[in-house]
Amino acid sequence: VGPKLFQYVLKVLVQSVQLLYTLLRIDQPSYILLQNPPGLPSIAVAWVAGLLWGSKLIIDWHNYGYTIMSLSHGRSHPLVLIAKWYEKLFGCLSDYNLCVTDAMKKDLWVNFKIKAVTLYDKPASYFKETPLDLQHNLYMKLAKDYEPFKPRYYRAANPSAERSAFTERDGKSGSVVKTRDRPALLISSTSWTAPSYLSALTSVLSSPDYERFIEEGAKLPALVCVITGKGPLKDYYNGLIQNLHFKHIQICTPWLEAEDYPLLLGSADLGVCLHKSSSGLDLPMKVVDMFGCCLPVCAIHFECLHELVKHNENGLIFRDSKELAEQLKMLFLEFPTLEGKLHSFRENLRASRQLRWDESWDQIVLPLLGSKE
Repeated sequence: VGPKLFQYVLKVLVQSVQLLYTLLRIDQPSYILLQNPPGLPSIAVAWVAGLLWGSKLIIDWHNYGYTIMSLSHGRSHPLVLIAKWYEKLFGCLSDYNLCVTDAMKKDLWVNFKIKAVTLYDKPASYFKETPLDLQHNLYMKLAKDYEPFKPRYYRAANPSAERSAFTERDGKSGSVVKTRDRPALLISSTSWTAPSYLSALTSVLSSPDYERFIEEGAKLPALVCVITGKGPLKDYYNGLIQNLHFKHIQICTPWLEAEDYPLLLGSADLGVCLHKSSSGLDLPMKVVDMFGCCLPVCAIHFECLHELVKHNENGLIFRDSKELAEQLKMLFLEFPTLEGKLHSFRENLRASRQLRWDESWDQIVLPLLGSKE
């Protein structure tokens, strides 16, 4: 009850007491590792707990909380300005700082006088290319609930075969092959909350350009676009999607079980990322996971994206729906031939052999801590 500012202050105070009480009940740690955001009130509470324990505070900067707050309140709102002051003050009190891009490392030093070490996000070990047999099992599972995964044609030549839209398992030998006339599988993901993402999503989905290319005679496959995730605006955007009438594009928005998401990434032909950073200084974790699966991406441009997506090397960067449509045309021409940009991007990702999360931690963070002891 009461004014919103009063509600917000009261909420922060109550959370501070709850969090400090919870922290002080655990065994005394040598380090407190805190990811920011969310940092209000956790940075201050973790710093106080560290003082009482004699522990060292490590802040892992993934973004700035005040820039996220500014999306709904505006940059000059008093709460946003207080949040910025708060992050700067308590950020400077930390013992060590990690961040996710070199651009953020520079910004932390220039604006906050905080020295940080860049620790890029890396995929977990279970993000990898999916074997064909597991691909087929996943497609058959999804076909029970989602029309785009069901086979489009009946083949009298092998009536005993088990089919999905993308694969076929021989009824006698049990071997799995990809169907020659299969659609291309695109995947994207969202929490269905970020306005910048969803406005870009609407623009891309409503664009008729890809359909026009096919109608004009381009040898392009049909597309199945899978948008994963769960959030408050999902039903609203599902309503918009149902009003889109495409001949060659199907869109579905499943909520995947945790173990199925990496399998689907490892089965897809292309990832599409519409993430836009509130600060312009963080990188989309969804692309990190896609690259772990050797899945090329098309990603919408923002300031430091080049630290992850190397244009024309492991993917493409676009600025609007028309440019994305042109890129899809170029990548999927003569699909599914093993020639062209799409295949070379995947080969580049395979050859790069990215570090996994635990390897990156061992190489970057442990020496940092050890050198200070």
